[in-house]
Amino acid sequence: MSRDFYALSREEALQELDSDMHQGLSAEEAAKRLVEFGRNELAGKPPVPLWKRFLNQFKDFLIIILLISAVISGVLGETVNAVAIMTIVILNAILSLVQEGRAEQALAALKKMTIPVSTVIREGKTVRVPSPELVPGDIIVLAAGDLIPADLRLLDSVNLKIDESPLTGESVPVDKHAEKSVAQNATVGDRINSAHLGTTVSYGRGHGLVTGTGMNTELGKIAALVANVDEESTPLQDKLAQFGKWLGIACLGICALVFILEFVQAGSFADLIAEPQTIVDLFMTAVALAVAAIPEGLPAVVTIVLALGMQRMASRNAIIRRLPAVETLGCATHICSDKTGTLTENKMNVRQIFLANGTDVEVTGKGYSPAGDFLVGGNPFNAAREDVQWIFRICAGCNDAGLVKKDSPQGEVYTIVGDPTEGALVTVAAKGEVHKEAFDKEYPRLSEVPFDSTRKRMTTVHKFDDHVFALSKGAPDLLVALCTKYLDHNEERYMDDRKRSEFVDKVSELAAKGLRVLGFAYRSLSQGIPEEASDLERDLVFVGLVGMLDPVRPEVKDAVQTCRHAGITPIMVTGDYALTARAIGAELGMTSENGRVISGAELEAMSDAELDMAVNETSVFARVSPEHKLRIVDSLRRQDRIVAMTGDGVNDAPALRKADIGVAMGITGTDVAKEASDMVLTDDNFATIVAAVGEGRAVFENIRKSVIYLLSCNVGELLLFFIAILMGLPPPLVAIQILMVNLVTDGLPALALGVDPPEKGLMDMPPRDAHSGIISRSVLIRLSVVGLLVAISTLASFTTFYDRANHDGTIMLAETGAFMTMCLGELWRSLSNRSERLTSFQMPLFSNKRLIQAIGASLVIVALVMIIPVVRENVFEMAMPNLTQWGIILGFSLIPFAGAELLKILKIAPPDER
Repeated sequence: MSRDFYALSREEALQELDSDMHQGLSAEEAAKRLVEFGRNELAGKPPVPLWKRFLNQFKDFLIIILLISAVISGVLGETVNAVAIMTIVILNAILSLVQEGRAEQALAALKKMTIPVSTVIREGKTVRVPSPELVPGDIIVLAAGDLIPADLRLLDSVNLKIDESPLTGESVPVDKHAEKSVAQNATVGDRINSAHLGTTVSYGRGHGLVTGTGMNTELGKIAALVANVDEESTPLQDKLAQFGKWLGIACLGICALVFILEFVQAGSFADLIAEPQTIVDLFMTAVALAVAAIPEGLPAVVTIVLALGMQRMASRNAIIRRLPAVETLGCATHICSDKTGTLTENKMNVRQIFLANGTDVEVTGKGYSPAGDFLVGGNPFNAAREDVQWIFRICAGCNDAGLVKKDSPQGEVYTIVGDPTEGALVTVAAKGEVHKEAFDKEYPRLSEVPFDSTRKRMTTVHKFDDHVFALSKGAPDLLVALCTKYLDHNEERYMDDRKRSEFVDKVSELAAKGLRVLGFAYRSLSQGIPEEASDLERDLVFVGLVGMLDPVRPEVKDAVQTCRHAGITPIMVTGDYALTARAIGAELGMTSENGRVISGAELEAMSDAELDMAVNETSVFARVSPEHKLRIVDSLRRQDRIVAMTGDGVNDAPALRKADIGVAMGITGTDVAKEASDMVLTDDNFATIVAAVGEGRAVFENIRKSVIYLLSCNVGELLLFFIAILMGLPPPLVAIQILMVNLVTDGLPALALGVDPPEKGLMDMPPRDAHSGIISRSVLIRLSVVGLLVAISTLASFTTFYDRANHDGTIMLAETGAFMTMCLGELWRSLSNRSERLTSFQMPLFSNKRLIQAIGASLVIVALVMIIPVVRENVFEMAMPNLTQWGIILGFSLIPFAGAELLKILKIAPPDER
């Protein structure tokens, strides 16, 4: 779309795009425009063609050298050997390509789960549509915290402020006015009647007409700057990459030394010149050893394990938005959680109404059904009374939620659209015969001051016949302070300090029962509507209080106990009253009935040192603001704790970014909070965070298993050749055998270990130290011992069958013994690698079916190599052992497995410091 819609009036813009503000587009028209204009997405990197990705597998310097050596060998007459080596190299490349593909597919699947969704009016109904499917002409509903999903011409705006810093660099949110006109060629920062893709709603609400999508947006014009951003790697991947480089250098050095020593032992220089094939064979063996010993497949294995872990978390309602969060989760020492909706069900139900004249009214009913009674002292109460009707009017009018009735086989079912707290207020108003839809029509809203976390209240202005009233609801203590009168039945009376204190005490009484309490007030505006909120929200008339019950989630109590066992401290961080927070905290086992609760006011008065002490002594913080959350995170991180912090609002974003793991609510969370987070909970449940921590630990352990397995095999291969040369023995394996061992033992078992089910007791151990990597002291000990056992067992098998006096007659059988011992030994050892604590006999054999399948597939490949004579003898240069020899090979192959099991029993390799 090339029109400058900001220069058009609202009516002209709607007419230009053939849309209607109240009806929006039809589904059919939206589908047509999606085909015409394309998806609402910025252009990214073009996909790399499959053929190019395949060729990239051969870019490694050692692979190129190996292939050149194979070609030279073929020219010198060893055609079968050359073709075989090339075939195995190609098979390795295909396996690597498949691994890369699996990693990319897993990450792509996870990206689909985090596609943003927009609120759109289509066919006269408000629906949720994936943002990539928006088209020009769509009508977007905007609220505080929303990401602007496309370029918009605003159609209406109520106190609308938009943060345009991503586009303009302006740090202060910009006031928007839909009705204003803007000159042609105005800059982005001057278009006060428009909103642009990539910016966010900081305050207020409104509606916008989509005028540009995807690359036809202001952000699309600079898409080249964001199209080539590399995928972020995790600290773990970076450490392993660094380790891999050093290991590669060491491997090259050892392989070069092996070649030199073999060269020296092979005979005089003149003899070798006369037999160039011998030089080529020695060189190929050294290069093949380097290719096998350098764990080039490690990054792909780690990425796949991380991605599969993310998929498992997603299936348990935790969507990971950033890969590093997977490994960080396993180190979490503190989980700071909101109360409402995370520790509780967020299914608010009004249970008690307190009227300013001192009357306590009990409210009955279930869920959001408008059926229920009002009782005082167990007797029916007249809900038509004027003072309680004011409560209902404020519940219905000062509210953006709606009650929806649906028919089902079980009868009428009521649900809400909007915030659950506001839904509970709409429901109680309906019980009192004040229905929101009718109220909005009869008493139209003239203006409003939306809720924010600083004021902790919301105010709307309505026309009541010939009068105008402001209706306010919010935090009772703050609201009571703004009131100069209270409603006693039908009469307004002046409020003195004693009466004000009575109301505040009543708030404490209700909060101590675990109820969430809101205050209600109104004001007659006979002198006009003030523009400033501070002028509007003063001289109010206090009407009463409403107490809502939000039951705790039944699974959270067990999750809190799991945290305790796992060495994780759960902390409640809530905006609710201290007494309510303590009651809920005690019920969940987070604190005692008399446990300390720190309020936001107390927190503000604390120095950093005092707060550092306080966060270690209490688990409940009440009446906190987003700024307080940020201080709590800072305090814990100063003490080297790993913190997960939940949030849902616009102002929670700084704390979410600061935390080691920012956790946003998927149901109630704003787009801004989700964008700032590392993880999104699709069920807003605290228990899901705890489950994700368990998965994070399991993912790290699985990566550790894969790394130990791969590296110990590589260490074993290097030690095998080094020891053999020191003993004056010929190479135990030739180039093609080395590559085959690498193909059979490295890929499939390592991947299968990466999807091993979590070990029992994983959440009974303290969090691991975030600064300790996978290659820790215990791992190095394990690698060294097991690698040495692999080398010794393989060498023992080789020397059993090798006779120096009859080199030509025994070398093929000796190499066969070494080849089969190493292949079988690595496959048996993969079973032992499933745990560093439990022996293989303590773990169910078939609990990891993929590992059994991987071992089975590898055994089939080895069996085919040995069974087919032409492959065994002509390609791999091996002999067929007899039954007794097979028994010897099998015995030697069990040595690494038995040694690894013995290490666990004797606990020779100490557990990592945690």
